Amino acid sequence: MIDKKFIGTVLPKAVLEIEKGRLRFFAKATGETNPIYTDEAAAKTAGYASLPVPPTFIFAAELDANTLFPMMQEMNVNLGRILHGDQKFSYFAPICAGDTITVESKISDIYDKKNGTLEFIVKDSIVTNQRGKRVAEMRSVIVVRN
Repeated sequence: MIDKKFIGTVLPKAVLEIEKGRLRFFAKATGETNPIYTDEAAAKTAGYASLPVPPTFIFAAELDANTLFPMMQEMNVNLGRILHGDQKFSYFAPICAGDTITVESKISDIYDKKNGTLEFIVKDSIVTNQRGKRVAEMRSVIVVRN
């Protein structure tokens, strides 16, 4: 069983520069066809400062910072036994190419079901831009199969 002492643990901050090439690659990889995600002129016509991030991009970008997996190893979680169970996003302002975002995450809950056969790690994250403005929040649920 995952020790509940980890509830409230704050993960290291992830600082991520949002780059046009990465946004275009992500849009293509996820099958996004809306030109605002690949064509800067279309993005500006739509009212964005530059290419906006596709809806799930900040989750993938946070993974690049590799803040969660070291924590899970500290929790003695077998990484080969995990599943991504749920992901929620709330956006408060656009995030665009040229922005630098900071993701601050913490473990907000740990619980189990089926007498510990399944354990759940809930991670909440706040995303701010380079001006310190909250632009998004995320909630991830990781399932550990025992």
